[in-house]
Amino acid sequence: MSSVEEGDLVARVEGAAGIVRLNRPKAINAVTLEMFRDIEKALDRFEADSAVAVILLEGAGERGLCAGGDIRALWESSKVNGDLGRILWREEYILNARIKKFPKPYVAFMDGIVMGGGVGLSAHASHRVVTDRTKLAMPEVGLGFFPDVGGTWLLSRSPGEIGTFFGLTGQTMNGPDAIHAKFADWVVQAVKLPALREALTKVRPGVTAADVSKLIDGFATGETAGPVAAKEPVIDALFGFDRMEDIFAALKRDGSEFALATLKTLNEKSPRGMVVTLKLLRLARTAPSLEECLVREYRAACEVFRSDDFREGVRAAVIDKDRNPTWSPPRIEDVTPQMLAPYLAEIGADELKFN
Repeated sequence: MSSVEEGDLVARVEGAAGIVRLNRPKAINAVTLEMFRDIEKALDRFEADSAVAVILLEGAGERGLCAGGDIRALWESSKVNGDLGRILWREEYILNARIKKFPKPYVAFMDGIVMGGGVGLSAHASHRVVTDRTKLAMPEVGLGFFPDVGGTWLLSRSPGEIGTFFGLTGQTMNGPDAIHAKFADWVVQAVKLPALREALTKVRPGVTAADVSKLIDGFATGETAGPVAAKEPVIDALFGFDRMEDIFAALKRDGSEFALATLKTLNEKSPRGMVVTLKLLRLARTAPSLEECLVREYRAACEVFRSDDFREGVRAAVIDKDRNPTWSPPRIEDVTPQMLAPYLAEIGADELKFN
C-alpha cells in the first residue's frame, strides 16, 4: 500500500511503529467502507512485518480521532433499498473483532471527538489513550439506531448501570469517565501525545504489551474517574431495569434536576432505538465474547437499515439538521414485542461470521 499523504487513510511504518492515520480531517475523519478495507490491508502488512513492533491509530487534524461512520452514504443507500449497510457493517464488525485479538500491541490515540465507528477502531485496542480533550460518545439512539461496533459488549461491561446510561442517552464521556466506563486505559495530556508517539516509534522489536503499558504509564496523569462516575449510585438506581417504561417511571419518580434533564434527553431519542438498545445491552451482559455481541448487533443493524426511524433520525441530525425527528412509533409504550422481534431474529445465510 502506498503511503500517499492525501489518501483518506495513511498507513506507513515509522521506526518500530505501524501508523494507521484516519485522514479526512474536514469530516472529523468519518470512516468510509474503503477506509475500513485499507485498515484491514494495513493490519495484514504490519502483522507480517517483523520490524513493526506496535500499531498506532491516530486521527488527522485538530478536531478528533473520528466522528463515526459515513452516515450520509448509509442514509443514501437506505433510501433506495441499497446494500451498503449490509456490506459496510459486515466488514467493519469483522475488523472490530480483529483489533481486539491483534497479536501486537495496538495503541489508540483517542484524542478529541471519538464517536460510533471511531469507538470501534479504538476501544477494542490493547492500549487505549484518552486526553484532556477527549469527547467520547455512542449517540446512535438519536439516529434511530443503537450503539454498535461492539458498543453493546463495551457498555455492558462498564460498572453498574453506567453503560446503560451512556448507551441510552448518548451522553459524552470525558477522558477520565471513559476510563471509569472501561472504554479507555490512560489519560495523557494532549500536549504530551507527540512525545509519547515519538517514544512508541522507538520501542524494540518484540516489545511486550506490558512494556508498552509501562511506557504509557510514564506519560499518564493517573486520572480514572470523571463527573459521571460521581453520579454512579443515582444512575444505578434509575437505570437498573430491563424495560424502558420502568426507567422512564424511575426518572419521573426521582424528580431531581439530574433525573429531569436525563428524561428530557431520552424523550428526544427514538423509542424503538431505545428499546432495541436496552435489550441488546441486557443480552450482552451474559455474552462470552465480543464476537457474540457483534453477531447480534449485525442482525439488528440490518433491520435498522430498513427502518424509517434510521432514515428519519439521520435526516433530522445530519441532512436537514432541524433536530426534529418524527419517530415511529412516537412513544415508548407503543413499541411492541412484535416490533422488537425482527431485530433479534437470526438471518440464516447472511449471518456475520468470523475467520
